[in-house]
Amino acid sequence: MAIILFYGLALYALCGIVTGVAFVTVGVARVLPHASVTVLARILWLPGAAILWPYVLMRWRQAQAAATTHTAS
Repeated sequence: MAIILFYGLALYALCGIVTGVAFVTVGVARVLPHASVTVLARILWLPGAAILWPYVLMRWRQAQAAATTHTAS
């Protein structure tokens, strides 16, 4: 039982790290298009994006859908 919990947490952490790095390098500019994001701000956002990666992906997809709808109109 403990091994399953450990692997589950490790998988969650791995997904969070991958999503967090992708978000702070590419996604911040898409989710917050009017914000000027510095390198320090991206470094500070990385732990939060890694921990809250399901929410980050949801917001990223919503921003992408809104941008697609906005450009299509």
